[in-house]
Amino acid sequence: MTAAVEWLAATALGCARGGRLVFRGLDFELGAGEALALRGPNGSGKSSLLRLLAGLLPPAEGAVRWNGEDVAAAREAHRARIGWLGMQDALKPALGLAENLRFAASLRGAGPDAARRGLDAMGLGALAGVPARQLSQGQRRRAAIARVIAEDARLWLLDEPTLALDDDAAGRLGEALAAHLARGGLAVVATHVDLPVRLAGTIDFAGRP
Repeated sequence: MTAAVEWLAATALGCARGGRLVFRGLDFELGAGEALALRGPNGSGKSSLLRLLAGLLPPAEGAVRWNGEDVAAAREAHRARIGWLGMQDALKPALGLAENLRFAASLRGAGPDAARRGLDAMGLGALAGVPARQLSQGQRRRAAIARVIAEDARLWLLDEPTLALDDDAAGRLGEALAAHLARGGLAVVATHVDLPVRLAGTIDFAGRP
């Protein structure tokens, strides 16, 4: 992944779930090498915003744009540039850890060494052959982050990535995020902890809409 002049923007963005307005009037712009933090209590809209940015939910109001183009007009191209970490780990239980990562990376056209890079970044090399169903909760979370690293996407959308991580794993996540930004990547992270990177900004969902 090489640095490029790329940007993500939300304009007058609003989200509704089940007929209820979650938030509205949200504006921001994020450039290459920048990260945005999302804060607020559970149910305040952080995960909903991530899903809007990923194109998994349609906006109730406003638009999400990549390099000025509405992502709704090019959903597949937009999803191809996203590294998604939700609350589910998205691992196939019967597959070994390395096999899981190789499969995910191959879908994104990443090189043969991508899985190993992800495993090494999150300290999982010794567990490469272990089926995902045998991993602990913390190891599964590490593995899900390793999958995002292996996919080598331009835009990381991370929902509470430190969930179930110990201090070592959280530190490795911080290093991986910093390296991603240094290569010109972008990141939007819903988190309740401080990130060890320079932030372009923070959106506090407390009190919205």
